[in-house]
Amino acid sequence: MALRFLTFFLVAFLGQSVGETGLSQQPIGEGTRLEKALQLAKENRSELSKALDAVPPLERSGLEFLLENMPSIDLQSLPASFLLENVSLAYLSMATAPWARQIPTAIFFNDVLPYASLNERRDSWRALLREVSVPIVADAKTPTAAALALNKHLFSTLKVRYSTKRKKPDQSPLESIESGLASCSGLAILLVDACRSVGVPARVVGTPLWTNLRGNHTWVEIWDGDWHFLGAAESDPQGLDRGWFKGDASRAQRDTPAHAIYASSFQRTDLNFPLVWNLGVDWVSAVNVTDRYTAQQPAPQASIRFLLRVLDHRGQRVAAQSTITDPANATLHLQGVSRDESADLNNLLTFPLAPKHTYHLEIQYGGRSVTRTITTIDHPGGEETLTVSIPN
Repeated sequence: MALRFLTFFLVAFLGQSVGETGLSQQPIGEGTRLEKALQLAKENRSELSKALDAVPPLERSGLEFLLENMPSIDLQSLPASFLLENVSLAYLSMATAPWARQIPTAIFFNDVLPYASLNERRDSWRALLREVSVPIVADAKTPTAAALALNKHLFSTLKVRYSTKRKKPDQSPLESIESGLASCSGLAILLVDACRSVGVPARVVGTPLWTNLRGNHTWVEIWDGDWHFLGAAESDPQGLDRGWFKGDASRAQRDTPAHAIYASSFQRTDLNFPLVWNLGVDWVSAVNVTDRYTAQQPAPQASIRFLLRVLDHRGQRVAAQSTITDPANATLHLQGVSRDESADLNNLLTFPLAPKHTYHLEIQYGGRSVTRTITTIDHPGGEETLTVSIPN
C-alpha cells in the first residue's frame, strides 16, 4: 500500500517537471552534461554508473540533476550507495509532506534533493534527521509551520548549541551532533538539512562581512511560495523574516562582493558562495539575494544604534542587566540584558540613542555594579559599540 501511494505521488509530482523547469531527461551520450560529469568522475565513474543502473525510473531525473551539478570532488569520491540513499529518502520526504504539490520541481531538485549545502563533510544524514524531525513537524501543514517547529525544537532535541569553541565553522550535521557545538554556519547547515529531511525546501544564506565590519554571518531561508529567512537556533515566536540581523542585512551592498548576501545553490551558477573560512574553495555555487533584504531597509534614523557587549574577568560574554538613563531627561529609562556566549558573536544588546548626547550606563552582574558616563557619536543613523569588562 505504501509503495503504491509513493508511486502514485511520484507520477503526479513529477508530471509537472518538464513544463515548469525546462529540465529534460537526455540519453547518456557523448556531449551531454551527464556524460561530461561521468568523465570528470575518473576512477569513480563505475560507482556513478552503478547508481544510474539501480535508481528507480521515477527517481532517475533527480539523480541526474545531482550528477550534472556535483562538484568534481564529489563526482570522484561519492559511492553509489550514498547517492541512492539520499535520492530515495528525498523523494520519500516529498511523498509524505502535506505541502508537496505546492513545491515546483526546480525547487525540489535544488533545495530538497541535495546532500550538502556548502563544503561540509559529506554525511548520510537524511535517515537520522528524518527520524528526529518527523515527530517535531507532525502537526505542520505548511513549510513555514514545519520550519518554525524545527527551529524551536530541533537543537534542544539534538543537544546542539551555538559556541565559538566548535571544532570548525563548516561542520556537517553529524559533526555538530557529535560535538554538541556549532557556529552560525554549522547551525544553518543542520537546520537546512533537517528541513530537507521532511520535504521543506531550504538553503544556507550568508554575508562575508557586514557593512559595519563586525564580521560575517550565516542563516537559513526556506521556501513557502517565496523565500523567507530565519536565524538557525534563534526561534522567534512572531514567525519568519525576523531576527537580530535584519537591520544589518538591510544595509548590505549587492555590488560589493564583501558586503553582499548570497544563497547557496546546488545547481551550478556563475557565482561562488564566499566561504570566509576557506577562500580557496571556489566550487560552491550561489545566487546574489541582496536585493530582497535591502528592499526592507528602514528610513533614515535621527538616532544612533548603541551596541553593548559585557565581558566577565575571563573575557567571556555574560548576560548582564544593563540600564541607560539620561541626566537631562528623567523620563528616559532603557533596560536590556547583554548577550552571553550562547548568542552569535555579532548579536549585541542594542539601544537607540540620540547622537552627540551624554547618558549614564549602569551594568549589574554577579552582585557587582559598573557605571559609565557615555557620550554618543555625532552621526545620526550610525552605530557605536562599547565593550565593558566586569572586574573579578
